[in-house]
Amino acid sequence: MTLIIVKSPAEVEKMRHAGSLVAEVLQMLREKVQPGITTYELDQLAEKQCVKWKARPAFKGYGGFPFTICASPNDRVVHGFANHDPLQNGDIVSVDFGLIVDGFHGDSAVTIPVGEIDLETQRLLQVTKESLECGIAAAVPGGYLSDISNAVQVRVEQAGFSVVREFVGHGIGRKLHEDPQIPNYGAPGRGPRLKSGMTLAIEPMVNVGLSGVRVLEDGWTAVTVDGKLSAHFEHTIAITDNGPEILTQVIK
Repeated sequence: MTLIIVKSPAEVEKMRHAGSLVAEVLQMLREKVQPGITTYELDQLAEKQCVKWKARPAFKGYGGFPFTICASPNDRVVHGFANHDPLQNGDIVSVDFGLIVDGFHGDSAVTIPVGEIDLETQRLLQVTKESLECGIAAAVPGGYLSDISNAVQVRVEQAGFSVVREFVGHGIGRKLHEDPQIPNYGAPGRGPRLKSGMTLAIEPMVNVGLSGVRVLEDGWTAVTVDGKLSAHFEHTIAITDNGPEILTQVIK
């Protein structure tokens, strides 16, 4: 049985704070990405910011994961290891980052262009971002969990891209991964009913080619089976009576 933890307004406020810090780090990293920088440098920047804020990186040490960010360039889908290989003009790099502050998690991901990217790659990023927006828009009280999944899938497949099926979004709060699991595909009108106070991490992973992935020998890094590009966007949201609220955004 799926047990979805409904958060109090005070708990959502703590998640809003954690989420805003995640958003600040991702904004900083986005501004740093250019040809020649390495994902290891990005990882160190994120970790230093966590230390400054006395926040704990959510991923480092989680299940043995060795880095603060998941850095996944080009055909790497998710859970990529940071390394010392310089990013090249025309690459894309997905950066997934989370932290813990005051006992609650924030989790978000963006795919960032490196220098100038071609039009088809731009379209991949745009459609993946739009599919996240569609999923978020479906996260309303009284709806069904699978309405989120279906909204993502419809937008992705309308554009001729493929939804990754091996990895899912998730509930989030005091734990990084709580119930429910949120696939990025499926028929609408199924699964648990959505309620105000639920907090979810919605995260479409979208491939240019085939939907399949394989995991490399490091046991973490997932890559596309055909070597084609993949993009990943994620937000932590709260379901409210006034509609979904994105928690992983910079608070002005």
